[in-house]
Parts: sequence; C-alpha cells; structure tokens
Amino acid sequence: MIVSDGNMQVNEDAVKNTKLRTLNCELNPLTRTDGSTLFIQGATCVLASMLGPVEVKLQNLKIDKAHVDCIYRPKAGLPTIRDKIRETMIKDTCEAALLSALHPRTLISIQLQELDDRGGLDACAINAACMALLIGGVPMKFTVAAVHCVVDKNGEIVLDPDQLQAADNRASFTFVFDSVERDLVAVHSFGCFKINQFKDAHLICLAASSTLFDFYREIMHKFHNKTNTPFRDNSNAESAEPMED
Repeated sequence: MIVSDGNMQVNEDAVKNTKLRTLNCELNPLTRTDGSTLFIQGATCVLASMLGPVEVKLQNLKIDKAHVDCIYRPKAGLPTIRDKIRETMIKDTCEAALLSALHPRTLISIQLQELDDRGGLDACAINAACMALLIGGVPMKFTVAAVHCVVDKNGEIVLDPDQLQAADNRASFTFVFDSVERDLVAVHSFGCFKINQFKDAHLICLAASSTLFDFYREIMHKFHNKTNTPFRDNSNAESAEPMED
C-alpha cells in the first residue's frame, strides 16, 4: 500500500550509499544442463539451471514464440503460496528478457533451488536465473539485475539487508532493471510506504544495479577467457630426442 503525504520531492542524498553485500558466483556447477550457476549474495544462496530450447509439450506449444517455464523449489518442504508468487515473478522477468520469438514451438525451462535464505531471496533468485540464461547461450534482449531494499521501523531505507536487518521493517522492495536503458522491468513491493520513500528506494536500487551488471561482465569475461585459452601440448616436444647423424 502507498501512503502519500503530499511531498513528492525525492531525496537526492539517498543514492550515496549503494553498497551491496558480497557477491560470488560459480558457473556450470551442474553437468546435465545447458547452463547453470550457483549465485551467492551475502549469505543467501540459490542454485539455478536452464534447459532449452527443447521440445515442448503440445498443450504448451506456441507458434509465435518459445514457451518459458519456471520451477522454484524451496529449501525444505513443499512450495508455499509465497514460493509460487516468487516463481511467477521470476518467470515473467525472464520471459521479458528473452528473445523467445527466435525459437517458436520450443520450451525454455528454468529451475531454481533455494539453498539458504539470509535476506533478499527474490533478488538473488532473479540474478541467478539471469546468469544461468547467460551461460546457457539463449538469445536475450538484455540482462536483468534485481536489487532488494527495505524501509526500517525508523523510516530509513536499508539497501540489500541481511535477514536480521530485514526482520522488522515497514516495507520491502525488489526492483529489477535492464542492462540497456536501465529501465524498470519489474518491481515487487510489500508493506506500507510513502511515495517519496518509493522514489528514494528506486533511485538507490538503480544506482546499485550498476554493481551487479559490472559483476556479470567480470564473471563472463573470466569464464570466456578460461574456456578460450588454447591448449598447448608439449608432450611431443618433451619426448623428442636429438637425432644422431
């Protein structure tokens, strides 16, 4: 819910602190997928994988584009309603980023497994799915970066809080931005907040998204440099003996 107090001016000083928790990523930890990633943000950890384009079932066939499917599995137990909402958000975000029209009558499947939730799970899951699609090589319009922030009990905006910082909050936001125009792709909000708090949170998360996009480039650069390094076979040179006249 949004509560307006008539003050529509955005606090420009709010965008100064844009530090995220520690980011880490392991590419292709799984072997039987087209692309997979283990994405860690702070202590929150999500394993994501993708398959596709592959054959699609008749009931899901679309003649003009690929069918995008997303399956989210919680750490333990059966998926709850909150997990199903998260699954739908990830699916819609990935579908907006994919060039699905290039692969009609096919299926692109995304699977996510929650390993640990220590705050910002929605953002971590979306970022993990984006990295899995990148490493899988499917064509995309843009990459996406999700940033989480909350409004604490004092009305202050806390960027990328951990589980303890996010425990007692008035509102929670997850913003998703694209890498081309830095436009807002999706936003998920919960709680009671004012218009100026929403605007401040949007600006803070927009500035922090640059850190994630830079992290994507760094990880992919290291991965491609590693895979494209030529293999030099020196076995023949070492075993070769000088010929006698």
